[in-house]
Amino acid sequence: DWCICQEGTLRSMYPQYTGGGGKVYVLLRGDYKEVEMKEGPDCPLDDYRVGENVYIDILNRATSYVHIMTPYLIIDGELENALKYAAQRGIDVKIILPGIPDKKMAFALAKTHYKELTKAGVKLYEYTPGFVHSKVFVSDDEKAGVGTINLDYRSLSHHFECAAYMYRTSCISEIEADFSATLEKCREVTLETIKKEKIFYKISGQILKFVAPLF
Repeated sequence: DWCICQEGTLRSMYPQYTGGGGKVYVLLRGDYKEVEMKEGPDCPLDDYRVGENVYIDILNRATSYVHIMTPYLIIDGELENALKYAAQRGIDVKIILPGIPDKKMAFALAKTHYKELTKAGVKLYEYTPGFVHSKVFVSDDEKAGVGTINLDYRSLSHHFECAAYMYRTSCISEIEADFSATLEKCREVTLETIKKEKIFYKISGQILKFVAPLF
């Protein structure tokens, strides 16, 4: 949206923050880290879904693990199949979601994916202290994506979004460490807990499926 409104790019207008050579600096745990950045916001005005394609590529190329944090989980069949296939071929796929939602309808829609993902071997967790607002993909100690892209239709299809894609940078280990620390405060979702889910979420989630692309 910045590029379209201002007819320029952040890199061309603020070279002092990128070093002129494809480098960008992010503040992580009180210290600035230099990372490689693939520039290019996800724009809803074209037919190319950058965010979803990058996420699916990470899942398809993973050799050990893909760890994800997202506040919402309202996805299409293609992304759901990528998550399931990664888990089925032995990749450790873990997703941390909120334990306390900010939007009950979005929470209900997220729970409609729980059963199929869990059956396929994807490990789902809910953050017990409250709401998770991080949008993070980290994989194999060498790739990570951090930015504004939620796992929902709005972010993947309708909104202007932006994220930094990092490859073999020093801060990836810290991103994974943060995921692991957050995981310790989560409860795991199982087929048994899914059976015991509140009837409100079960019914409302299935009804809302018909309008899921609006979320």
